[in-house]
Amino acid sequence: MVDHSMQSSVSHSSRRWLFGLLILLVIGVLCWHFWPSGAQHKPAHTGKSGMARPGFGASTGPVPVRVAPATAGDFPVYYKALGTVTALNTVNVRTQVAGQLVKIHFQEGQMVKVGDVLAEIDPRNYESALLQAQGTLLQSQAQLKNAQVDLQRYRGLFAEDSIAKQTLDTAEALVQQYQGTVKTNQGAVDAAKLNLEFTKIRAPLSGRLGLRQLDVGNLLAANDSQALVVITQTQPISVAFTLPENNLDTVLTRFRSGAKLPAEAWDRGDLKQQASGVLQSIDNQIDITTGTLKFKALYENREQSLFPNQFVNVHLLADTLKNVVLAPSAAIQFGNDGTFVYVMDGDKKVKIRALKVGASDGNVTVIKDGLAVGDRVVLEGTDRLKDGGEVEVVNDAQDVPKAPAGQLKDGSTAKAPAETGKAKKVGA
Repeated sequence: MVDHSMQSSVSHSSRRWLFGLLILLVIGVLCWHFWPSGAQHKPAHTGKSGMARPGFGASTGPVPVRVAPATAGDFPVYYKALGTVTALNTVNVRTQVAGQLVKIHFQEGQMVKVGDVLAEIDPRNYESALLQAQGTLLQSQAQLKNAQVDLQRYRGLFAEDSIAKQTLDTAEALVQQYQGTVKTNQGAVDAAKLNLEFTKIRAPLSGRLGLRQLDVGNLLAANDSQALVVITQTQPISVAFTLPENNLDTVLTRFRSGAKLPAEAWDRGDLKQQASGVLQSIDNQIDITTGTLKFKALYENREQSLFPNQFVNVHLLADTLKNVVLAPSAAIQFGNDGTFVYVMDGDKKVKIRALKVGASDGNVTVIKDGLAVGDRVVLEGTDRLKDGGEVEVVNDAQDVPKAPAGQLKDGSTAKAPAETGKAKKVGA
């Protein structure tokens, strides 16, 4: 009985061992079947031309590339900064005399010219005051005239030695006294006329009116703290902005030489130009907390496109580089040894050439050293190139006419997208 049990246990263990060995064998066969055996089992992804596409598999043939030539032209260098539109003058219109507000002659938000009547104060009290002052003046003038007649008579009598010198002196003093009285009364008349004129509240400058803050019927005091309306001068108008101190040399040198530096005002999205102006003034000191210098540009604002306290992007044309070598920014590569491009060496090969680059607007870059006008550089396909590698030019842009740097073919000023900015961006 014991021997039979032992034989059954051994037979069960043998079956489990064989079953495990079979599983391992199946796993080994599957691994061998699906294990990649080399490039010959991995088909290359090809395009319509039958050539391997970049990044898929290996290719021993020429690399398809697009090329474009380096050109010569003028390159505008812009400084970009965030600016705030600032009115040249802002006035709170208040009454200069006390009285009841009886008339309003303006509409809220309208444009007015200097001297336009905006409102009227009840003038009756001031008309009465003027009449009283004029009456007093007439009295003093009559007294002066009588004293002058007496003086003339006394001078004749004194010449005949008929009166004492003291009587003549008294007559002369009386004339001078009445002359002073006349001047005093004349001043009172002029003041009464001025107060009567002040009952008509006039615009002290040309500009745009704000919202009315007082209504007809209100009793106003002279120089009341509550303004009737606010006038803001909008033509011309200025934009205040700042630039970092490490980019001031070019701007300050040209400004101090008398050059008029164009300053364009663009909207917050940097997509639409709103006005064109010129740099007007600079501050006298650098802000030590930000390391920036304040500037102010002046705009005629004929179309009223700029509004006080509006935020705009200022594009200041700091300089224009004349007849420089220009290359497409897409062709410029960056490596451990610096900046370089792939230049066509003949029609079938490329070579690496180190560069010294200057300003860029995102589309075109100024080349200080490393390229000559006419050198063809690779725009696309650079990820699979090497020095001396063979290429196949699939789209040569050498015959495509190039617009001057900073200018479109229609002659309008070229602008880079908002995310790339200008040739040089500072203070953004």
